[in-house]
Amino acid sequence: MACFFNNTIMRVVGLFQTPIAIKKAIFFSFFLIVLSLFSSGKVMAQGNLLITPRRVVFEGKKRMQELNLANTGKDTATYNISFKQIRMTEGGEFVEITQPDMGQNFASDNLRFFPRRVTLAPNEAQLVKMQLTKINQLQSGEYRSHIYFRSVPQKKPLGEKEDRSKAKGLSVSLTPVFGITIPVIIRRGESTAQVSLSNLELIRDEDQTFKLKLKFDRTGNMSVYGDIRVDYISPEGKLSQIGLVKGFAVYSPTLARTFSMKLDNQDGIDYTKGKLHLVYSRQKADKGGVLCEAELNLH
Repeated sequence: MACFFNNTIMRVVGLFQTPIAIKKAIFFSFFLIVLSLFSSGKVMAQGNLLITPRRVVFEGKKRMQELNLANTGKDTATYNISFKQIRMTEGGEFVEITQPDMGQNFASDNLRFFPRRVTLAPNEAQLVKMQLTKINQLQSGEYRSHIYFRSVPQKKPLGEKEDRSKAKGLSVSLTPVFGITIPVIIRRGESTAQVSLSNLELIRDEDQTFKLKLKFDRTGNMSVYGDIRVDYISPEGKLSQIGLVKGFAVYSPTLARTFSMKLDNQDGIDYTKGKLHLVYSRQKADKGGVLCEAELNLH
């Protein structure tokens, strides 16, 4: 692995001595290598746009951050970049808002980014740089906005006509437009956030799949973010992992979030006895650590 990285780095260093087309190809290849190594929970993708990381957090002395974009499609794509303000509901849905809720602060007034519009050819990658500004205006607490990448529909070249040979009467043309958002969070001061679990319930669907319903209760001045792991513990004490959800958030000022996750139906797992052990913990990039845990006895 070390030899592989050394060879890759040497090729990237050689970018300064290669034509522009080769530079882009090598940069894109290196970008995909990084994605493959760190894709677990860190890559956001929709359509043919890949973005990493899937969230940006400014805390401590961080003043600059970068987002990596890559076009994995076969056509050139253009994206406009802007900010959206979002509320998280108790069910985990995102609702766009224009004014912050009580206890909520927007981050967009203290951020700037460049560029604001990107055009990516097939197999091309590019960086979007973000910078923290007006730091002295920030009070203790958490600030959150979402950076929004909206695809721009491709226009037909002048002179190209649509096929109307089969059209009779009114004709409607629908052009799908997709967008993707990435949360950008600024944290100042110490976090007092805490989270607990309640209302654990095991549900069996008609297709014989099992789901675990639960509720996250959050308090304090900041959001919580981490991974959910569910283990089945047999009556004999044998432990088996049966569920994993990465990158689960409860954003402030939302105080509670309900959630349902599918559990594995493995051989040897009997959901009529034993118990389920659930752990919600920070990711390794956030220095790890258990945020909360709970158990559900099965009978």
